[in-house]
Amino acid sequence: MKRLFDFLVSLFAVILLSPIMIIVIVLIKKEDKGPAIFKQKRGGYKQRHFNIYKFRTMVLNAENKGLGYKIEENDPRITKIGTTLRKYSLDELPQLFNVVKGDMSLVGPRPALTVQTDVYNNYQKKRLEVKPGITGLAQVNGRNSLCWDERIKWDVEYVENQSFLLDMRIIFSTILIILKKEDIYN
Repeated sequence: MKRLFDFLVSLFAVILLSPIMIIVIVLIKKEDKGPAIFKQKRGGYKQRHFNIYKFRTMVLNAENKGLGYKIEENDPRITKIGTTLRKYSLDELPQLFNVVKGDMSLVGPRPALTVQTDVYNNYQKKRLEVKPGITGLAQVNGRNSLCWDERIKWDVEYVENQSFLLDMRIIFSTILIILKKEDIYN
């Protein structure tokens, strides 16, 4: 049932939000000639690697400049449009396509970089027992203000207690957090 729910809601959201996504693509391309969509390998369900899609919010090759994979609030690598996209979590919208494809779920642990998931210990691997999500229990309990161990703890708690009601609570809490624009950066 979860897969059917994810598929139908994501497909509906893609159709409904496609005008906004087209505008975002145009704005990204207008500011910077690079690709509008950022793809990156992430570790997913059962440690399978997949490409996550996001709107590009940083200059090209940002991971090879400055803080590397880490980001701070006034990071000079973030583009002007990228600041707005991150502020309202609009950079995550292309992940709806990941959900439609079946790589991700609406709710689950956020997908980590493969360099992290490939060396998880047994406790950390528990978060790979479900599909990664656009949002999750860690996101509604501190988002990026949490340290890595706290995120893992929340993710494992989700895996061990997942239910449709918990997913609905997380989805609605996520909407409130996005509107408040809390904990966007570490």
